[in-house]
Amino acid sequence: MTSKNTVDSPKFEPENLPRHIAIIMDGNGRWAKSRGLPRVAGHREGVKAVRRIVELCGEMNIDALTLYTFSTENWRRPADEVSALMKLLLMTLRKEINDLMKNNVRLRILGDLDRLPPDAAKAMRDGVVKTSANTGLSLNLALNYGSRQEMIHAVRSIAGKVKDGSLSLDDINEDVFSDALYTAGLPDPDLLIRTSGELRLSNFLLWQLAYTELYATPVFWPDFKKADLLKAINAFQDRERRFGLVGDQVTQGR
Repeated sequence: MTSKNTVDSPKFEPENLPRHIAIIMDGNGRWAKSRGLPRVAGHREGVKAVRRIVELCGEMNIDALTLYTFSTENWRRPADEVSALMKLLLMTLRKEINDLMKNNVRLRILGDLDRLPPDAAKAMRDGVVKTSANTGLSLNLALNYGSRQEMIHAVRSIAGKVKDGSLSLDDINEDVFSDALYTAGLPDPDLLIRTSGELRLSNFLLWQLAYTELYATPVFWPDFKKADLLKAINAFQDRERRFGLVGDQVTQGR
């Protein structure tokens, strides 16, 4: 457990927290391999890291946490690993749903649930409905998610509205496009964390990450602790976010 003193340390700026943190949870398989364990053992250990980080984000009043849980490309992994992941996903949600309710966490799924096993898809949908009235942390699981596929889905949705006359071609703008994405209603991520040392986006939130601060750590996801998240947030707070401006403009606007 991270102490209150750590969160309130002089370097830490409570008024400058990221509203939305996104994480590419990488390194489960390599964590397991380095210990001579099957890959699924790394995924099981990764669930513990999710629990830690969700808990801390709730304590810190972070608005939204988005976790890259399973990509559209992950279906190409060995069938036994995919099957184990789906079973772990189902088991974890059933186990954690009461804690999500107790901690006022709202569950949201980003992605297409139709390809998931029926029992896993139903559990996800039921969890979304059960937590829909919660007002604390928005926990967004990117599940069967791919950003290119998300954008194609958005384009088709907008094109359909133009075709049926409910939307004018001239009215299409960034807000309209954002509202057609799975993340509609969420602020864009302020901070993206990728664990395990890799330096790529892997088809994750490509539209939403336009001005997100990126942070990479060599720590494998199962070893990612609350202190690692605080370190990433401290790094975020040391950045000057310009959004296309020059430094003097940012300073004058404060």
